[in-house]
Amino acid sequence: MKKTVYLIVFFSFLQGIIHNLGHPVTPAFVSGLGIPNFMFGVFFATMSFGLMIGAPIWGVLSDHGHKKKYIVIGLLIYSIGQFLFGYSHYPVLMVIVRFISGFGVVASTTLLISHVIEISDMKDRAKHLAYVGAAVTLGAALGYFIGGFLATNEIMRSFFGTGDLRRIFLIQAIANTFYALFIASTLKEEVRLTSSLRKPSFIAGLKNISKIEPSLLLFLISLTFITIGSTNLSKYLDVYFNELGYNPEQLGTFVMATGFVSLFTSIFLVPIFARFKKLLSIIALIQVLSAVIVFYVFRANQFLLVVYTIYMIYVVFKTIYQPLEQNYISLQAKDGKYGSVMGLRQSFVSIGMVIGPLLGGLFYEIKPSLLFDVSGITFLIGAFLLIWVYILQKKKFKEINEV
Repeated sequence: MKKTVYLIVFFSFLQGIIHNLGHPVTPAFVSGLGIPNFMFGVFFATMSFGLMIGAPIWGVLSDHGHKKKYIVIGLLIYSIGQFLFGYSHYPVLMVIVRFISGFGVVASTTLLISHVIEISDMKDRAKHLAYVGAAVTLGAALGYFIGGFLATNEIMRSFFGTGDLRRIFLIQAIANTFYALFIASTLKEEVRLTSSLRKPSFIAGLKNISKIEPSLLLFLISLTFITIGSTNLSKYLDVYFNELGYNPEQLGTFVMATGFVSLFTSIFLVPIFARFKKLLSIIALIQVLSAVIVFYVFRANQFLLVVYTIYMIYVVFKTIYQPLEQNYISLQAKDGKYGSVMGLRQSFVSIGMVIGPLLGGLFYEIKPSLLFDVSGITFLIGAFLLIWVYILQKKKFKEINEV
């Protein structure tokens, strides 16, 4: 069991590298095609829409077995999408293939996490999820570096022809295909025995998902608001760096520093917080403190000093929050339905990833501080909804005891 968990952690690290190779060159690639800047947000939102649609579908299908098959199929779809994004130069077609990429990649994103949840003991679940999150973060940082290195280093440009930025997406598609084959040959999944002889119905699975508890629905809605805030922070912080006159090297150093902070937090702090029983209270408190930090950081003088100190506390909170919320949602799932529930979770996350950048661009154009203030407000809304969830659960617990 532990061997499989650590194998998935390694998968997540590789996935973080491969799936971020194209990110550092995408702005230059799109600009070079003469596509307007506002399309960056459209591309991001369209891929997020693919994530939103794909997550529950892959989740429901995987709960009927053959999880590895769906992971591999999804990754191959992602490879096709990335290749077409690099070699189709028409904005409308690029938007369509962004959706295809999102729809495909969410299979591995969702199902690897649900598999970790399924095979982990309850006491180790949050710790294992933290390891996966840390692996993705480190892989993403390395992927950014490698993608930029391939595009700018003269030796790499000469050897791989990456002066033509389309080659980066071709390399990414090929690497992702080999990654899919690696998973197909190494990941083992348990054979699930079912008591029913009926062939599982996908529609029936979707109906089961629609019957979720009101408290869980509120929790997922809070997750959407929190994702809006965190997505806008991560997406527009680099733009803000540039606007203040800091160079790409300073931004890259900062991103790498956040990666190490996340790694330290995942290994040493998440296991401590995971021991606490009142997960909702901790998650709500994290959102309130995150809002306070955001309100302060983007009003403070000596911005670079503040983001390396106070903002890093937010990075710690964000790193703690994700495995805790994933663990909380997994506790609400019935055995054999982890894929469905985690797919549903990813859909609500993806809604935030769609809404966030689309509205965030408008707020940022008005005034950068407005965008960051709105991000803080969405954290507070998320915290309020979590308190509401706590009240509903307490009321339900009281009614059960009275019966």
